[in-house]
Amino acid sequence: VQLQASGGGLVQAGGSLRLSCAASGRSFSEYNMGWFRQATGKKREFVAGILWTGGVTRYADSVKGRFTVTRDNAKNMVHLQMNSLKPEDTAVYYCARLTDWSSPRGDYWGQGTQVTVSS
Repeated sequence: VQLQASGGGLVQAGGSLRLSCAASGRSFSEYNMGWFRQATGKKREFVAGILWTGGVTRYADSVKGRFTVTRDNAKNMVHLQMNSLKPEDTAVYYCARLTDWSSPRGDYWGQGTQVTVSS
């Protein structure tokens, strides 16, 4: 599985960004997928996940109500719509194939895309 994240950038607080993750592989539609982020000097943390069906999602408390994860299995894509961004959302964002839904962990990772939110 190869993953490539894109869509990061610099945005002012209160703004929006949409991240995308392109996946290779014929079995993409069978994968649960997730987004994680890592701020400078901090551990990587789970942000959002979506089941392979696309019908069930979960979010970190810090982003609930502001971020939305979606997927398009026909295009092998996962997206993260981020609204009402805050400076504390600044981090490198990674997409990953999830190996554990209850305690989200990833095994295959994209290269990451930088999101910077200015105050």
